[in-house]
Amino acid sequence: MARLVEGNAILKELNDDLELAGGGAVLANLNEEEEECGIEGVFCPLSKEDLKVIRDNAALHAKSGRRSKRPSRGVSICEEGKFGSSLLPLVMSTRFNKNQRRSRGGMGRGLPKKGGGGGKGTWGKLGCELELPWVDRNDPNYESDPEDTPTKFHALVPEMGEEDMQKLVEPLILEYFENSDAGEVIYTLQEMLLNIRDHRSMIVSITVELAMEHKSSHRELASVLLSDLYQKVISQRDIGTGYDYLLKQLPDLVFDNPDATDVLGNFIARSIADDCIPPKFLKSYKSCTINDYAVKAIERADALLNMKHGLVRLDNIWGTGGGVRPVKYLVKQIIMLLKEYISSEDIHEATQCLQDLEVPHFHHELVYEATVMVIESMNVHTEEAICKLLQSLFRSFIVTIDQIRNGFERVFDIMPDIAIDVPTAYTVLERFCDRCRKAGFVTDELNRKMPSRGRKRFVSEGDGGRFKEYW
Repeated sequence: MARLVEGNAILKELNDDLELAGGGAVLANLNEEEEECGIEGVFCPLSKEDLKVIRDNAALHAKSGRRSKRPSRGVSICEEGKFGSSLLPLVMSTRFNKNQRRSRGGMGRGLPKKGGGGGKGTWGKLGCELELPWVDRNDPNYESDPEDTPTKFHALVPEMGEEDMQKLVEPLILEYFENSDAGEVIYTLQEMLLNIRDHRSMIVSITVELAMEHKSSHRELASVLLSDLYQKVISQRDIGTGYDYLLKQLPDLVFDNPDATDVLGNFIARSIADDCIPPKFLKSYKSCTINDYAVKAIERADALLNMKHGLVRLDNIWGTGGGVRPVKYLVKQIIMLLKEYISSEDIHEATQCLQDLEVPHFHHELVYEATVMVIESMNVHTEEAICKLLQSLFRSFIVTIDQIRNGFERVFDIMPDIAIDVPTAYTVLERFCDRCRKAGFVTDELNRKMPSRGRKRFVSEGDGGRFKEYW
């Protein structure tokens, strides 16, 4: 799945280098770097000459420590020199030893030294147990063979298989579709970079396959993620290998996703527009017919790239997310949705169109526009159709009770303005609210908030006498 395709030479020509996060270095081949150092692993041992110098210095230090102590500073001993031996008699300076406080027997009194490193009741200076022991060849436990042989440590990195990659990447991508945090995905995959070295192309194939099964906003997130992973986790060759695998699997993908050819063509064109793969990748497949579905996907990507201002338009190939669209555009789409529903009365199609807008926080606008449309139409048939639609959306938990309450309250606030154009607005609203209350998605509390305009009382109907007294 993640291996290079031998039949397509363009994959071998793509760059396979990654930029390290440290500072612009390129991670091309870890084995080459290990061969340059002459080792395998992370530990670089010393040469034989350096080890010999260290052992000689340690032996000399140990030898000097075993020398007998001089009885006093007044004792002068001339040891064997370079030009022969000349032992001079010991010259004891009684005058100097007379005023000396240390013991004349050559042994101390058991007092601690000036640095607190010895003496009676002490074990040595603080931290002396942390010092490395000197290497002494005269030590009975001394072993010379391990020191003379260079040490090599082999770094064993467990490599993940295809099933392990599927278990690692799939939950990570699904979580990314929910929180849109690309940094977390990059950080997790970079930690496993050594383990997935030979299966990095599976990241591309798994991401695109999951995006095919989701909506357009998730496909946009997948395209952004592939662009962010480029040169950090995956290379040009990995992206090309992943798309090559998907082109060969299109006959199977079409069974679950009928629009898989168009979706894959959009992904390939978007990757070329994002400079993740070069345009020559697409040209190499024009003469190579893998299968009929792959030809359609290649033609789709080529048409998108060759259209006027194609690279600029590919930035919105998946459309604009609901939270980014302007309010006027959303209101216009909702009004068109309601008008089409009233003419066709297809609840399933209206529900699908509402979900495609991806604005659950703006569903109160649907309730508001639907209620205003009922009042302005003054038609019983429209009332019944809108009531069925709102009831279906409420029972399927697409429109919440809070959105319904907010939509009706907005209508209640503008009723004086609506009544100017529609004199019977209050009567129609009362009849529609009563129908919705019986349907079960309008509460009694909300129904009591419904405004009602009382009929004007004329002078002839009462209080006429008091009114005339002032004249």
